[in-house]
Amino acid sequence: MSFWQTMRAVGWSFFGVRKSADYEKDVNQLNPVHLIIAGLIGAAVFVTVLVVLVKWVITSGVAA
Repeated sequence: MSFWQTMRAVGWSFFGVRKSADYEKDVNQLNPVHLIIAGLIGAAVFVTVLVVLVKWVITSGVAA
């Protein structure tokens, strides 16, 4: 599996919406190194988006 296919599989797993057949296919084809790197990138992007969103809400006065 290519790295981008691994990123897609990790992205779908973050949302928890994988078909059983797709999950089984991914388990048999994923490269463990790609999986770890994709997971770290996905987690970093998720945390960054949350931090930016919180800073935006605080500075815009929406939370007041």
